Amino acid sequence: MLKVGKQMTKIGFIGTGLMGQGMVRNLMQAGFEVQVWNRTKKKAESLIQAGAIWKENALECSRNVDFVITIVGYPKDVEEVYFGEKGIFAGDKEGTTLIDMTTTSPKLAQKIAQAAAQKQMFALDAPVSGGQAGADNGTLAIMVGGQEETFKKALPVLEAIGENIRLQGPAGFGQHTKMANQIALAGALAGVCESLTYAKKMGLDPQKTYETIRSGAAGSAQMDAFMPKMIQGDFNATFYMKHFIKDLGIAEDEIKSRDFKLEILDQILKQCCQVEAMGYGDEGTQSLLHWYEEK
Repeated sequence: MLKVGKQMTKIGFIGTGLMGQGMVRNLMQAGFEVQVWNRTKKKAESLIQAGAIWKENALECSRNVDFVITIVGYPKDVEEVYFGEKGIFAGDKEGTTLIDMTTTSPKLAQKIAQAAAQKQMFALDAPVSGGQAGADNGTLAIMVGGQEETFKKALPVLEAIGENIRLQGPAGFGQHTKMANQIALAGALAGVCESLTYAKKMGLDPQKTYETIRSGAAGSAQMDAFMPKMIQGDFNATFYMKHFIKDLGIAEDEIKSRDFKLEILDQILKQCCQVEAMGYGDEGTQSLLHWYEEK
């Protein structure tokens, strides 16, 4: 079994967007050697300047490393990165541990785990929560699915980018846990939007309202992260609305396959899709407020 030590461990990292940037920096600061690939090289240039090694595609990025970490946009991107012509599985990398940190389908996580096992590789699905700030600060919550031995082997790597790191069960269970996270987040975010909308309609001072209710029973991480931004009209993304829609859509697909329904999830997903149709898909999740202000 591979012994993981920071000075001897090489990591291939695929996806250097909003989340990947901070994660790669934290891995390098922890002493790991990191090689990177992103579809748009410009998004990796600051990392290359900081010491990351650029590779030309996913296949090359996954060669001659102990771990491969992926965090890309959509399930179709995950499929391409792993199963494409120049994807990870196109090479021979027996013993490599694959860690997909994209929020994607539990079924796709199981497909990757099965393909990895056939090639004598190891796989974990390990989606994260905590947004860009968590990625930058190395404080992400990491929800892991896979075998316990693989989890233990990967833990020193995961500890460089997160704090609350838990094995949830076999392949796909990391993704199922992330779905539970996103469902809870959706309700909390909508509650913040409705609270602020009510305050404005009743003539309250929004900032005073926020400063008062945030320390009581209504306080939440979503309120502290986004109500001040909503008040200021700051809709810049630390997590894109379009990616939030993708996540909630995955959750809804899983629910449909199990023949039950979650009414609040269904309603908020519809609202978010309407917000994207208004042209706000590239804004942050706090752009849900537009649904209340412009409908």
